[in-house]
Amino acid sequence: MDQRTDPDFADFVAVQTRPLLRLAHALTANPHDAWDLTQETLARLGERWGRTRFDEPAAYARTVMVRLNIDRIRRLRRELPLLGGPSEAAPVEVVGETDAWLVEALATLSPRQRTALALRYVEDLDVRGIAARMGCSEGTVKSQLSRGTERLREHAREHGPLRTTTGDTA
Repeated sequence: MDQRTDPDFADFVAVQTRPLLRLAHALTANPHDAWDLTQETLARLGERWGRTRFDEPAAYARTVMVRLNIDRIRRLRRELPLLGGPSEAAPVEVVGETDAWLVEALATLSPRQRTALALRYVEDLDVRGIAARMGCSEGTVKSQLSRGTERLREHAREHGPLRTTTGDTA
C-alpha cells in the first residue's frame, strides 16, 4: 500500500509510532529489535488497512505486535538455542532516569514474564486484556505476572538501592 493513496494510514503511523515503539522496547528489551518489531507491525497493519475495517486500530496494532513478538521469541529459540543463557546480559538502552538495578532485573525475566509485565504496567491492561493480547489463558497471565514480580522483588532485595525514610529516629 502506498501512503500517498491513504492519508488515514499515514496519520495513524505518525500518531502511533512512538507508543508502539515504547511497547516494543518493553517487550524486547533491545532498541534494535524494538524498531524491527514496530516496523513489522505497521507493515502488517498497512497490508490490511484498505481491506479491513478496524474498530480500534491502535489496539489491533498492539495485539499484532505482541503476537509477532511471541513468534520472534519462538523463532529465536529454534534458531539460536545457545544464546540467551542466564549469563548473557540483554542490551538495553535506557531512556530517561531509570535505576540501573531495575534495568538489570528486567533483563533477567523470561520473555513471557517481560511481555506480561509490560502489558500490565506499560499498557495498563487487566488480566483479561493481557490474555487476549498474548493468546493464552488468564491463569497463565496470572502466573507470569506473579513469577515476574517475584523475580523483580528478589533482584531488588539483592541489588536494589536502600530506600530509607528521613526524620524518623525512634
